[in-house]
Formats: sequence, C-alpha cells, structure tokens
Amino acid sequence: MKTHITLAALILAAFAGSAIAQTNTPVIDKRLENQTKRIEQGEKTGQLTPKEAAILEKKEAKLSNAVAQAKSDGVVTKKERVKLTKMENKQSKRIHKQKHDAQTTAPAGK
Repeated sequence: MKTHITLAALILAAFAGSAIAQTNTPVIDKRLENQTKRIEQGEKTGQLTPKEAAILEKKEAKLSNAVAQAKSDGVVTKKERVKLTKMENKQSKRIHKQKHDAQTTAPAGK
C-alpha cells in the first residue's frame, strides 16, 4: 500500500513538473529582454528618436503581454511559441530598421 502511495506521489510530481516546464520559455524571455536593451541603447546613442523609441516600447509591451497571456493558463503550446517567435522576429526587424534609418537625435547626456 505504501508503495502505491509513493508511486502515485511520484507520478503526480512528474506531471506537476511537466506543467511548470511547459510555461518555461527561456528563449522567448531572453529575446524580449535583449530587444528591450536594444531599444534603450538606441535611445542613449541617439539612433532612435524619442517618437521611434516610444512606438517600439509600445510594441514591446504588447509582445510582453502576449507572452504573459500565453503563460497564463499554465501551458505554452507549440502554436503559441510559434506565434510569439514570429512577433519577436517582426519586432526585431522594426528595431533594426529604426536604429539604422536616417533619423537620429543627439545622444542622451551629451
């Protein structure tokens, strides 16, 4: 009897662990963090105008909310991961485009 209870507890723990692992999105989270840093760096160096930075930050917040929404039910499905990755790719391209266009401002602090 004790063996059955222990086995049941192990199975339950395994399922709980897999549910936690399914909301773990280290690649998505790291890219989100890196993109935020890229925007901040663009503001500091003057590669981004205040208006460009504000627009990119708004899009970044939308992306962050989408990640939180995907995690909210305890499982980030493959379909959700694909959608989030596409959103991140699009945001990354936006950041690159805005940082490398002709619009600049004086670097912050100078």
